[in-house]
Amino acid sequence: MQTRDPAVKITGRRLHFQSLATPRFDRAEDVVEWLGAVQAQDFPGAKWAIAQRTTGASDVGLEKAFNAGTILRTHVLRPTWHFVPARDIRWMLALTAARLRAIMARQGRWIGLDAETIVRATRTIAKTLSGGRQMTRAEIGATVGQRTLALGHIIMQAEFDGIICSGALRGKQHTYGLLDERVPATRAIARDEALALLARRYFRSHGPATLKDFTWWSGLSTAECKQGIATVPGLVSEIIGGTTYWLSDRAPGAERSGRVYLLPNYDEYLVAYADRSAACDAVRADAIFANTVVLDGRVVGTWKRTLGAQAVSLDVTLFGRVPLAALERAVQRLGAFHGRAASFQI
Repeated sequence: MQTRDPAVKITGRRLHFQSLATPRFDRAEDVVEWLGAVQAQDFPGAKWAIAQRTTGASDVGLEKAFNAGTILRTHVLRPTWHFVPARDIRWMLALTAARLRAIMARQGRWIGLDAETIVRATRTIAKTLSGGRQMTRAEIGATVGQRTLALGHIIMQAEFDGIICSGALRGKQHTYGLLDERVPATRAIARDEALALLARRYFRSHGPATLKDFTWWSGLSTAECKQGIATVPGLVSEIIGGTTYWLSDRAPGAERSGRVYLLPNYDEYLVAYADRSAACDAVRADAIFANTVVLDGRVVGTWKRTLGAQAVSLDVTLFGRVPLAALERAVQRLGAFHGRAASFQI
């Protein structure tokens, strides 16, 4: 069992390097680039995840950045939904798409989709969206004559192939647009360079982290991840609690300060690691699927949000003692993000 001191050594640095303890960025795209990618399975939660790592981004401001296409939402890495910087989407897809296609090929055979049907459907999507048109999932389904699981498979394949990516929101509905029309042409980079770049971004922002952590987060093979680590200049290793961790800076990280964070579900602070024991007890291992209350790097509760026209209210469940003044400050920050009065009950 990991001792208290090693856990603190890990979580304090992660809070620092993930730009949670001391937010260092003004723009959403700078946060996403620093982290490499931000899991965005839950769109509202992912916006809040980015905002907490900025000096004061709002929900409205983040949606503007998303609609403008400076950050995009697509299936990449493991694969699941991620925010990625627009300027990085092509090399990230090129690096990870082969493994993603192999995963999808197995699923395609299971649901009865053959390669010819997928190619024909993606060509239809590309033709229909040309000229700047953006369509919802349902509209694309009507165009290609597919729905439910088969439609999801076809859309993901079109994302992996670099044909489509997220479009602007239409009210609350998500749309898709052509990648080549959403993102100006960018320089292609060699696979080795892309691998090193992804490794550098992961460890500079998520360290201390292990090889297994990086393999989980990236969705790449262990051999590829070892190569990435070996080719990052300045990356250093450190033994903590008998385990080898990698990071790009030996800075001590955040001190224990009694600060509370209201992290959304799937936040990078938890979901980006195969081993989450430094931040979360084994009995709370499912915390990544919930909105979490974090005190000095440790998960100490969960929260649920009710968003009204004028106010946001939180129902908080705590596992132990938490400074209420610190919790109040975290709640007010969430309220400022939404531009609403905020309150909570335990």
